[in-house]
Amino acid sequence: MEIPVLHHDAALLVVNKPAGVLSIPAQHHPARPHLRAALEPHWGPLWVVHRLDCETSGALVLARSAEAHRALNAQFQNRLAVKTYHALVWGAPSWQETVLDAPLRVNAGSRHRTVVDARRGRAARTRVRVLQRGGAWTLVEARPIHGRRHQIRAHLYAAGFPLVGDPLYGGGSPQGQAAPLPRLGLHARTLALRHPLTGHAVSFLAPYPSDFRLALRRL
Repeated sequence: MEIPVLHHDAALLVVNKPAGVLSIPAQHHPARPHLRAALEPHWGPLWVVHRLDCETSGALVLARSAEAHRALNAQFQNRLAVKTYHALVWGAPSWQETVLDAPLRVNAGSRHRTVVDARRGRAARTRVRVLQRGGAWTLVEARPIHGRRHQIRAHLYAAGFPLVGDPLYGGGSPQGQAAPLPRLGLHARTLALRHPLTGHAVSFLAPYPSDFRLALRRL
């Protein structure tokens, strides 16, 4: 398995996770490929700091020491790490920029989805802006202020713009439309944080994988 490396030093390993690779081992599918199993033979012990959904590609940081892990965990817990995603959605938003502000409840129902729930949900806010418009679909940038499970997918679905290729949140192709991407249309484009050793601000850009680039050419 080839995992593109964006940056490495004594404290950090930043990769461009391919779609279809798990961030952590799956409890019920231990044989499925995951990042640590692919990376540790070359890079040594790694600590998982945050996750991307299996079918999401893009920038993901792993710690290379327990000290770096603690420092990075604190940044993510305090919402100091800034993650920006690019998403292909069905539909044409009337807005150019907006804030999706709706409380979310995770693991709802038999399909364990994340749903908007004004009474039992937790605060969740996502800043969204349009990057490129097509006919049936649109490329948007999404920046989650909170970090709820499936936050971007659930917020955009609730707003009427489900992600392309997302059967869990209504992202099947509308009648007569061919899907531009054979998997979930979500890519973690940038990740910005403070380096755990130096305290300096660092930022990482994850190039689009080939299938996402092809979808944008179709757009």
